[in-house]
Amino acid sequence: MRRKDREVQNKTEVFNMLNRCDTIRIGMLGNQYPYVVPVSFGMEVVNGNAVIYFHCAQQGLKVDLLRATPNVCVEGDIFIQVEKTTHGITTRYESVIGFGKCQILTDVDEIKHGLKVLLSHYGYQEYPLDRCMGISHLLVGKIVLDKITGKKNLPGAMTSADQAAINHN
Repeated sequence: MRRKDREVQNKTEVFNMLNRCDTIRIGMLGNQYPYVVPVSFGMEVVNGNAVIYFHCAQQGLKVDLLRATPNVCVEGDIFIQVEKTTHGITTRYESVIGFGKCQILTDVDEIKHGLKVLLSHYGYQEYPLDRCMGISHLLVGKIVLDKITGKKNLPGAMTSADQAAINHN
């Protein structure tokens, strides 16, 4: 990472940032180009790794690509604002990038667990799964992130460019 002053190294903080994201994007190896798709998700930490669950239709390009090559890149971000600084315009944000493998779940208990984690992420932890009419028509994916990094540029944070401008004056 080039901007070390924006790097987040504390894993717990990175997990918290990821958990605050509304949507993540999953990047996968396409036939001719990379393929990136936004998904709703749920996350839990297991054995020190972020584990992400998402759902989708049982067929389609995403499923075909994941079955062919399960290696994925996951990106999540929280946009805060764009503002004027001493050195120009900057975006205030938090972001997470992780790498891992996607497993298409087949075990009913694992599928239910993944869906409960996903529902909990959006504040519906008490919602009964038996009320989900389309549950028999969906697929649940599980991604264990074995590498994860975070980056942030928050309001009020002193960047190296800000410090250089102050020192120059």
